[in-house]
Amino acid sequence: MQALGKEALKKLSDLVANEVNDSEELGRISDEAARLLRDSGVIRMLQPKDYGGHEIHPREFFEVLMELTARAPSIGWVSGVVGVHPFEFAQADPRVQEEVWGEDPDTWIASPYAFIGRAKRVEGGFILNGQWPFSSGTDHCKWVVLGGRAEKEGGPADEFTEPRHFILPRADYEILQDSWKVMGLAGTGSKDVVVKDAFVPDYRTLEVGRLNSREYASKYRPESPLYQVPFDLLFPGAIAAATIGIADGVVRHFSDYSRDRVSRMGVKATQNPYHMASLGSAIVDIDAARNQVLNDITDAYELVLGGGRVTSEMQARARVHQVRAVHRAADAAALVFKNAGGNANRLSNPIQRQWRDLSVALGHACNVQEPVYAAFAGSLYGVPVPAGVII
Repeated sequence: MQALGKEALKKLSDLVANEVNDSEELGRISDEAARLLRDSGVIRMLQPKDYGGHEIHPREFFEVLMELTARAPSIGWVSGVVGVHPFEFAQADPRVQEEVWGEDPDTWIASPYAFIGRAKRVEGGFILNGQWPFSSGTDHCKWVVLGGRAEKEGGPADEFTEPRHFILPRADYEILQDSWKVMGLAGTGSKDVVVKDAFVPDYRTLEVGRLNSREYASKYRPESPLYQVPFDLLFPGAIAAATIGIADGVVRHFSDYSRDRVSRMGVKATQNPYHMASLGSAIVDIDAARNQVLNDITDAYELVLGGGRVTSEMQARARVHQVRAVHRAADAAALVFKNAGGNANRLSNPIQRQWRDLSVALGHACNVQEPVYAAFAGSLYGVPVPAGVII
Protein backbone atom coordinates (compact mmCIF):
# COMPACT_ATOMS: atom_id res chain seq x y z
CA MET A 1 0.00 0.00 0.00
CA GLN A 2 1.17 3.47 -0.86
CA ALA A 3 -0.02 6.41 1.18
CA LEU A 4 -3.60 7.39 0.46
CA GLY A 5 -3.31 9.93 -2.34
CA LYS A 6 -5.00 13.29 -2.02
CA GLU A 7 -8.00 12.23 -4.06
CA ALA A 8 -8.43 8.90 -2.25
CA LEU A 9 -8.09 10.55 1.15
CA LYS A 10 -10.57 13.27 0.18
CA LYS A 11 -13.06 10.63 -0.96
CA LEU A 12 -12.62 8.68 2.26
CA SER A 13 -12.98 11.80 4.42
CA ASP A 14 -16.12 12.81 2.49
CA LEU A 15 -17.63 9.38 3.13
CA VAL A 16 -16.78 9.22 6.84
CA ALA A 17 -18.10 12.77 7.27
CA ASN A 18 -21.51 11.41 6.27
CA GLU A 19 -21.33 9.07 9.29
CA VAL A 20 -20.73 11.78 11.92
CA ASN A 21 -24.36 12.24 12.99
CA ASP A 22 -25.15 8.53 13.15
CA SER A 23 -21.99 7.81 15.11
CA GLU A 24 -22.74 10.51 17.67
CA GLU A 25 -26.31 9.27 18.10
CA LEU A 26 -25.15 5.66 18.47
CA GLY A 27 -22.41 6.57 20.94
CA ARG A 28 -19.90 4.61 18.82
CA ILE A 29 -18.67 4.75 15.25
CA SER A 30 -21.34 3.44 12.91
CA ASP A 31 -21.02 0.08 11.19
CA GLU A 32 -20.65 1.89 7.89
CA ALA A 33 -17.82 4.04 9.25
CA ALA A 34 -16.07 0.89 10.51
CA ARG A 35 -16.49 -0.71 7.07
CA LEU A 36 -14.99 2.34 5.37
CA LEU A 37 -11.96 2.25 7.65
CA ARG A 38 -11.48 -1.47 7.07
CA ASP A 39 -11.82 -1.22 3.31
CA SER A 40 -9.42 1.72 3.11
CA GLY A 41 -6.72 -0.10 5.06
CA VAL A 42 -6.30 2.77 7.54
CA ILE A 43 -6.22 0.48 10.58
CA ARG A 44 -3.58 -1.72 8.90
CA MET A 45 -1.18 1.10 8.02
CA LEU A 46 1.21 0.23 10.88
CA GLN A 47 0.49 -3.53 10.79
CA PRO A 48 3.27 -5.92 9.70
CA LYS A 49 3.30 -6.94 6.07
CA ASP A 50 3.31 -10.65 6.86
CA TYR A 51 -0.14 -10.21 8.43
CA GLY A 52 -1.74 -8.13 5.70
CA GLY A 53 -0.41 -4.79 6.87
CA HIS A 54 1.54 -2.07 5.13
CA GLU A 55 4.29 -0.95 7.55
CA ILE A 56 3.84 2.52 6.14
CA HIS A 57 5.82 5.66 6.97
CA PRO A 58 4.36 6.93 10.28
CA ARG A 59 4.17 10.47 8.85
CA GLU A 60 1.61 9.20 6.35
CA PHE A 61 -0.40 7.63 9.15
CA PHE A 62 -0.40 10.94 11.04
CA GLU A 63 -1.44 12.84 7.91
CA VAL A 64 -4.44 10.54 7.44
CA LEU A 65 -5.46 11.01 11.08
CA MET A 66 -5.26 14.80 10.75
CA GLU A 67 -7.53 14.80 7.72
CA LEU A 68 -10.08 12.32 9.09
CA THR A 69 -10.43 14.10 12.43
CA ALA A 70 -10.83 17.44 10.66
CA ARG A 71 -13.90 16.01 8.92
CA ALA A 72 -15.18 13.39 11.39
CA PRO A 73 -13.51 13.73 14.81
CA SER A 74 -14.80 10.58 16.51
CA ILE A 75 -14.15 8.37 13.49
CA GLY A 76 -10.68 9.80 12.98
CA TRP A 77 -9.94 9.42 16.69
CA VAL A 78 -10.80 5.71 16.59
CA SER A 79 -8.64 5.37 13.47
CA GLY A 80 -5.69 6.70 15.46
CA VAL A 81 -6.17 4.78 18.70
CA VAL A 82 -7.11 1.45 17.15
CA GLY A 83 -4.62 2.02 14.32
CA VAL A 84 -1.70 2.26 16.76
CA HIS A 85 -2.32 -1.15 18.32
CA PRO A 86 -0.97 -3.13 15.34
CA PHE A 87 2.29 -1.21 15.81
CA GLU A 88 2.57 -2.66 19.31
CA PHE A 89 1.25 -6.13 18.47
CA ALA A 90 3.82 -6.47 15.69
CA GLN A 91 6.39 -6.52 18.52
CA ALA A 92 4.55 -9.11 20.62
CA ASP A 93 5.24 -12.82 20.85
CA PRO A 94 4.57 -14.43 17.41
CA ARG A 95 1.90 -16.60 19.03
CA VAL A 96 -0.09 -13.47 19.84
CA GLN A 97 0.21 -12.18 16.30
CA GLU A 98 -1.03 -15.48 14.90
CA GLU A 99 -3.96 -15.63 17.33
CA VAL A 100 -5.05 -12.09 16.49
CA TRP A 101 -4.41 -11.86 12.73
CA GLY A 102 -3.91 -15.45 11.58
CA GLU A 103 -7.48 -15.90 10.34
CA ASP A 104 -8.45 -12.26 9.81
CA PRO A 105 -5.89 -9.49 9.22
CA ASP A 106 -8.69 -6.94 9.71
CA THR A 107 -9.13 -7.88 13.37
CA TRP A 108 -9.27 -4.73 15.50
CA ILE A 109 -7.75 -4.30 18.95
CA ALA A 110 -8.99 -1.97 21.69
CA SER A 111 -7.18 -0.60 24.77
CA PRO A 112 -6.66 1.46 27.22
CA TYR A 113 -3.13 1.55 28.56
CA ALA A 114 -3.73 3.14 31.98
CA PHE A 115 -2.10 0.95 34.64
CA ILE A 116 -5.36 0.29 36.46
CA GLY A 117 -5.40 -3.52 36.46
CA ARG A 118 -3.84 -5.75 39.08
CA ALA A 119 -2.36 -9.10 38.10
CA LYS A 120 -1.53 -11.96 40.45
CA ARG A 121 1.19 -14.34 39.35
CA VAL A 122 0.15 -17.94 38.76
CA GLU A 123 1.79 -20.81 36.92
CA GLY A 124 2.19 -19.86 33.27
CA GLY A 125 0.88 -16.32 33.56
CA PHE A 126 -1.36 -14.01 35.55
CA ILE A 127 -4.87 -13.61 36.93
CA LEU A 128 -6.00 -10.12 35.93
CA ASN A 129 -8.73 -7.94 37.45
CA GLY A 130 -9.82 -4.36 36.89
CA GLN A 131 -12.13 -1.86 35.25
CA TRP A 132 -10.75 0.52 32.63
CA PRO A 133 -12.48 3.60 31.17
CA PHE A 134 -11.96 5.10 27.70
CA SER A 135 -11.77 2.00 25.48
CA SER A 136 -12.19 3.82 22.14
CA GLY A 137 -13.81 1.87 19.30
CA THR A 138 -14.23 -1.11 21.58
CA ASP A 139 -17.54 -2.34 20.10
CA HIS A 140 -15.80 -3.13 16.81
CA CYS A 141 -12.80 -4.88 18.40
CA LYS A 142 -12.22 -8.58 19.07
CA TRP A 143 -9.16 -8.18 21.31
CA VAL A 144 -8.02 -5.67 23.92
CA VAL A 145 -4.68 -4.59 25.39
CA LEU A 146 -4.89 -3.29 28.96
CA GLY A 147 -2.43 -1.61 31.25
CA GLY A 148 -1.83 -3.04 34.67
CA ARG A 149 0.67 -3.80 37.38
CA ALA A 150 1.81 -7.32 38.07
CA GLU A 151 3.18 -8.82 41.23
CA LYS A 152 6.90 -8.29 41.14
CA GLU A 153 8.70 -11.54 40.48
CA GLY A 154 10.37 -12.68 43.68
CA GLY A 155 8.90 -9.74 45.60
CA PRO A 156 6.48 -9.66 48.54
CA ALA A 157 2.92 -10.86 47.96
CA ASP A 158 0.48 -8.09 46.97
CA GLU A 159 3.30 -5.79 45.84
CA PHE A 160 2.16 -4.71 42.37
CA THR A 161 5.00 -2.76 40.85
CA GLU A 162 5.70 -4.18 37.42
CA PRO A 163 3.92 -2.24 34.62
CA ARG A 164 2.75 -4.49 31.81
CA HIS A 165 0.33 -4.56 28.92
CA PHE A 166 -2.07 -7.51 29.09
CA ILE A 167 -3.65 -8.90 25.90
CA LEU A 168 -7.07 -10.56 26.08
CA PRO A 169 -9.60 -11.95 23.58
CA ARG A 170 -13.17 -10.63 23.54
CA ALA A 171 -14.50 -13.59 25.55
CA ASP A 172 -12.35 -12.58 28.56
CA TYR A 173 -13.71 -9.07 29.17
CA GLU A 174 -17.01 -7.23 29.38
CA ILE A 175 -17.96 -3.92 27.77
CA LEU A 176 -20.16 -1.68 29.91
CA GLN A 177 -22.50 -0.38 27.25
CA ASP A 178 -23.96 2.55 29.20
CA SER A 179 -20.64 3.94 30.39
CA TRP A 180 -19.96 6.50 27.63
CA LYS A 181 -22.22 9.53 28.20
CA VAL A 182 -20.11 12.55 27.30
CA MET A 183 -20.26 16.05 25.81
CA GLY A 184 -17.74 15.40 23.05
CA LEU A 185 -16.16 12.60 21.02
CA ALA A 186 -19.39 10.73 21.73
CA GLY A 187 -19.04 8.73 18.53
CA THR A 188 -15.81 7.09 19.68
CA GLY A 189 -17.74 4.70 21.93
CA SER A 190 -14.93 4.89 24.50
CA LYS A 191 -16.73 2.66 26.97
CA ASP A 192 -15.51 0.98 30.15
CA VAL A 193 -14.23 -2.58 29.99
CA VAL A 194 -14.21 -4.95 32.96
CA VAL A 195 -12.02 -8.00 33.58
CA LYS A 196 -12.79 -10.46 36.36
CA ASP A 197 -10.29 -13.18 37.22
CA ALA A 198 -9.11 -13.65 33.64
CA PHE A 199 -6.09 -15.85 33.04
CA VAL A 200 -3.52 -14.14 30.81
CA PRO A 201 -0.62 -16.36 29.74
CA ASP A 202 2.88 -14.90 29.95
CA TYR A 203 3.27 -14.70 26.20
CA ARG A 204 0.23 -12.41 25.99
CA THR A 205 1.89 -9.74 28.08
CA LEU A 206 4.43 -7.04 27.27
CA GLU A 207 6.71 -5.46 29.82
CA VAL A 208 6.46 -1.72 29.27
CA GLY A 209 10.15 -1.04 29.85
CA ARG A 210 11.18 -3.60 27.26
CA LEU A 211 8.62 -2.25 24.78
CA ASN A 212 9.85 1.32 25.14
CA SER A 213 13.51 0.27 24.91
CA ARG A 214 12.72 -1.48 21.58
CA GLU A 215 13.87 -4.81 22.99
CA TYR A 216 10.83 -6.60 21.59
CA ALA A 217 11.24 -4.88 18.22
CA SER A 218 14.87 -5.96 18.02
CA LYS A 219 13.91 -9.53 18.89
CA TYR A 220 10.82 -10.06 16.72
CA ARG A 221 11.06 -7.37 13.99
CA PRO A 222 14.76 -6.56 13.52
CA GLU A 223 14.34 -6.25 9.76
CA SER A 224 11.67 -3.53 9.96
CA PRO A 225 12.71 0.07 10.70
CA LEU A 226 9.14 1.06 11.53
CA TYR A 227 9.16 -0.84 14.82
CA GLN A 228 12.42 0.78 15.87
CA VAL A 229 10.49 4.03 16.38
CA PRO A 230 9.82 4.35 20.15
CA PHE A 231 6.30 3.42 21.22
CA ASP A 232 6.27 6.37 23.62
CA LEU A 233 6.89 8.68 20.69
CA LEU A 234 4.49 7.16 18.17
CA PHE A 235 1.44 6.58 20.38
CA PRO A 236 1.25 10.10 21.87
CA GLY A 237 2.12 11.39 18.39
CA ALA A 238 -1.02 9.76 17.03
CA ILE A 239 -3.07 11.41 19.80
CA ALA A 240 -1.44 14.74 18.97
CA ALA A 241 -2.11 14.33 15.25
CA ALA A 242 -5.77 13.50 15.86
CA THR A 243 -6.23 16.44 18.23
CA ILE A 244 -4.58 18.89 15.84
CA GLY A 245 -6.89 17.60 13.11
CA ILE A 246 -9.95 18.29 15.26
CA ALA A 247 -8.72 21.83 15.94
CA ASP A 248 -8.15 22.24 12.20
CA GLY A 249 -11.77 21.19 11.67
CA VAL A 250 -12.97 24.02 13.93
CA VAL A 251 -11.04 26.50 11.81
CA ARG A 252 -12.23 24.96 8.53
CA HIS A 253 -15.88 25.09 9.60
CA PHE A 254 -15.40 28.68 10.75
CA SER A 255 -13.91 29.54 7.37
CA ASP A 256 -16.88 28.00 5.52
CA TYR A 257 -19.35 29.67 7.88
CA SER A 258 -17.72 33.07 7.39
CA ARG A 259 -18.18 32.99 3.63
CA ASP A 260 -21.86 33.97 3.83
CA ARG A 261 -22.12 35.26 7.39
CA VAL A 262 -23.56 38.75 7.90
CA SER A 263 -23.55 40.39 11.35
CA ARG A 264 -26.64 41.92 12.95
CA MET A 265 -25.25 45.27 11.82
CA GLY A 266 -25.33 44.10 8.22
CA VAL A 267 -21.54 43.74 7.86
CA LYS A 268 -20.18 40.77 5.93
CA ALA A 269 -17.74 38.67 7.94
CA THR A 270 -15.33 38.76 5.01
CA GLN A 271 -15.26 42.55 5.27
CA ASN A 272 -14.59 42.60 9.01
CA PRO A 273 -10.81 42.99 9.44
CA TYR A 274 -10.79 41.61 12.99
CA HIS A 275 -12.78 38.56 11.94
CA MET A 276 -10.43 37.95 9.02
CA ALA A 277 -7.35 38.50 11.18
CA SER A 278 -8.49 35.77 13.60
CA LEU A 279 -9.00 33.37 10.70
CA GLY A 280 -5.67 34.15 9.06
CA SER A 281 -3.64 33.74 12.24
CA ALA A 282 -5.51 30.53 13.14
CA ILE A 283 -4.73 28.93 9.78
CA VAL A 284 -1.05 29.75 10.18
CA ASP A 285 -0.92 28.35 13.71
CA ILE A 286 -2.63 25.13 12.58
CA ASP A 287 -0.07 24.81 9.79
CA ALA A 288 2.78 25.30 12.27
CA ALA A 289 1.34 22.69 14.64
CA ARG A 290 0.89 20.16 11.84
CA ASN A 291 4.36 20.70 10.46
CA GLN A 292 6.06 20.37 13.84
CA VAL A 293 4.52 16.98 14.61
CA LEU A 294 4.95 15.67 11.07
CA ASN A 295 8.56 16.82 10.78
CA ASP A 296 9.56 15.27 14.10
CA ILE A 297 8.12 11.85 13.26
CA THR A 298 9.78 12.09 9.84
CA ASP A 299 13.15 12.82 11.43
CA ALA A 300 12.76 9.85 13.78
CA TYR A 301 11.75 7.46 11.01
CA GLU A 302 14.45 8.61 8.62
CA LEU A 303 17.01 8.07 11.36
CA VAL A 304 16.00 4.46 12.03
CA LEU A 305 15.62 3.85 8.29
CA GLY A 306 19.30 4.64 7.99
CA GLY A 307 20.19 2.25 10.80
CA GLY A 308 20.33 4.84 13.59
CA ARG A 309 18.56 4.88 16.93
CA VAL A 310 16.27 7.56 18.34
CA THR A 311 17.98 8.93 21.44
CA SER A 312 16.19 9.85 24.65
CA GLU A 313 17.10 13.49 24.01
CA MET A 314 15.56 13.41 20.54
CA GLN A 315 12.43 11.70 21.85
CA ALA A 316 12.04 14.19 24.71
CA ARG A 317 12.26 17.15 22.37
CA ALA A 318 9.75 15.59 19.96
CA ARG A 319 7.34 14.91 22.84
CA VAL A 320 7.48 18.48 24.11
CA HIS A 321 6.90 19.63 20.55
CA GLN A 322 3.83 17.39 20.35
CA VAL A 323 2.09 18.86 23.37
CA ARG A 324 3.04 22.40 22.43
CA ALA A 325 1.73 21.86 18.91
CA VAL A 326 -1.55 20.48 20.25
CA HIS A 327 -2.13 23.52 22.43
CA ARG A 328 -1.03 25.93 19.72
CA ALA A 329 -3.69 24.39 17.48
CA ALA A 330 -6.27 24.45 20.27
CA ASP A 331 -5.57 28.13 20.93
CA ALA A 332 -6.09 28.82 17.23
CA ALA A 333 -9.44 27.05 17.35
CA ALA A 334 -10.44 29.00 20.48
CA LEU A 335 -9.61 32.27 18.74
CA VAL A 336 -11.98 31.66 15.85
CA PHE A 337 -14.71 30.04 17.95
CA LYS A 338 -15.10 33.14 20.10
CA ASN A 339 -15.57 35.14 16.89
CA ALA A 340 -18.15 32.75 15.44
CA GLY A 341 -21.17 34.34 17.17
CA GLY A 342 -24.18 32.86 18.87
CA ASN A 343 -25.40 30.84 15.90
CA ALA A 344 -22.27 28.71 16.07
CA ASN A 345 -23.69 27.16 19.25
CA ARG A 346 -26.77 25.76 17.56
CA LEU A 347 -26.73 21.96 17.38
CA SER A 348 -27.31 22.24 13.64
CA ASN A 349 -23.98 24.05 13.25
CA PRO A 350 -20.98 21.73 12.81
CA ILE A 351 -18.64 24.22 14.49
CA GLN A 352 -20.07 23.46 17.94
CA ARG A 353 -19.63 19.70 17.56
CA GLN A 354 -16.06 20.11 16.42
CA TRP A 355 -15.45 22.44 19.39
CA ARG A 356 -16.99 19.98 21.86
CA ASP A 357 -14.92 17.15 20.44
CA LEU A 358 -11.75 19.23 20.73
CA SER A 359 -12.53 20.05 24.37
CA VAL A 360 -12.72 16.35 25.21
CA ALA A 361 -9.64 15.41 23.14
CA LEU A 362 -7.55 17.94 25.06
CA GLY A 363 -8.25 15.97 28.24
CA HIS A 364 -6.37 12.90 27.00
CA ALA A 365 -3.39 12.15 29.24
CA CYS A 366 -0.97 12.53 26.30
CA ASN A 367 -2.18 16.09 25.74
CA VAL A 368 -1.70 17.35 29.31
CA GLN A 369 1.06 19.87 28.78
CA GLU A 370 2.57 21.14 32.05
CA PRO A 371 4.06 17.81 33.25
CA VAL A 372 5.72 17.30 29.85
CA TYR A 373 7.15 20.83 29.82
CA ALA A 374 8.51 20.40 33.34
CA ALA A 375 9.93 16.95 32.64
CA PHE A 376 11.60 18.16 29.46
CA ALA A 377 13.18 21.14 31.21
CA GLY A 378 14.33 18.88 34.05
CA SER A 379 15.90 16.46 31.58
CA LEU A 380 18.25 19.25 30.49
CA TYR A 381 19.76 19.12 34.00
CA GLY A 382 19.72 15.37 34.48
CA VAL A 383 16.55 15.40 36.60
CA PRO A 384 14.74 12.02 36.27
CA VAL A 385 11.38 12.08 34.49
CA PRO A 386 8.57 11.72 37.07
CA ALA A 387 6.56 8.51 37.02
CA GLY A 388 3.53 8.69 34.75
CA VAL A 389 4.90 11.38 32.42
CA ILE A 390 5.40 10.24 28.81
CA ILE A 391 8.52 11.87 27.42
